[in-house]
Amino acid sequence: MTGTDLGTWAAGLPITAAVCLVLFGAAFVLGAARGRHRVVDVVWGPAFAAVALTSFGLSAGHGDPGRRTLALVLTAVWGLRLGAHIGTRSRGKPEDPRYEQLLDKARGSRLWFAFTRVYLLQAALVWFISLPIQVVQYGRSGLGPQTAAACALWLLGFACEAVGDWQLARFKADPANKGKLMTRGLWRYTRHPNYFGDACVWWGLFLLGADQWAGLCTIASPIVMTLLLTAGSGMRLADRHMSRTRPEYAQYARRTSGFVPLPPRRR
Repeated sequence: MTGTDLGTWAAGLPITAAVCLVLFGAAFVLGAARGRHRVVDVVWGPAFAAVALTSFGLSAGHGDPGRRTLALVLTAVWGLRLGAHIGTRSRGKPEDPRYEQLLDKARGSRLWFAFTRVYLLQAALVWFISLPIQVVQYGRSGLGPQTAAACALWLLGFACEAVGDWQLARFKADPANKGKLMTRGLWRYTRHPNYFGDACVWWGLFLLGADQWAGLCTIASPIVMTLLLTAGSGMRLADRHMSRTRPEYAQYARRTSGFVPLPPRRR
C-alpha cells in the first residue's frame, strides 16, 4: 500500500463541500426562476468535474502528478459529457415528472422543499460519491498496476453510457420511430445501458486509488452510486414510468436484462 497525505486531504474536504453547495445553490436559483427544477440534472455531472478540479488544485505538491492528472481527466470527461447530453436533451422540455411528483408531497413552501430535498441532497451525494476522486489525488506514489484495470473499467462504462445515449437520441430523432420503443443496439441487451455505464465509471474511478488504504476506505461511494442507479432514482423509477406509459414495455422487460448487458431471454 502507498501513502496518502491524509492531513491535507482532510483539510480540503470543507472546500470541496463548499464548491458543491455553491454549484447547486446557483442551480436552485436558476430552477426557481424558470419554474423547472430539472436543471439540477444538468449540473450533476459537471459538479463532479468541479470537485475533481478543486481537489487537483488543492493537492498540488502533495500527490503524484500522474495520479492527480488521470483522476481529473477521467472525471471531467465523464461529467462534462453527461452534463452536455442532459442539457441538450432537456432543452425546451417541461418539468421532469419525477420532480413534479416529489414536489406534490411538499407541506408548506414548495421552494424550500425543492431546495432541501432536491438540491441540497444532490450536493451532498456529489460530495460523498466523489470521495474516491478526492483522496486518490493525494496519493504520493505513481500509478500502480491496478491503473490499467481501472482505466479499462472506466472506458467500458463510458462507452456503454455514451453509445447508449447516442443510440437512443438518434432513434428518437427519426420521425418513423415516433411512438415506438427503443429495443436496438445496446438497448437489446440491457434496458439501461447508461446506468450500467455510470456504475462501471465510478467503480473504475474507485480502483484508481485501490492501492492505498485511504482509497479502499471510500468503497461506500461507488456502492452508493450503484444503489442510486439500480434501486434509487435510476432504473427503478424509469421502469415504473415506462410500465405505466408503454404497454409493450412489460414484454420488453421480460426478455431484456435490467442492468448488466446480457443476451436477450427467449420469449
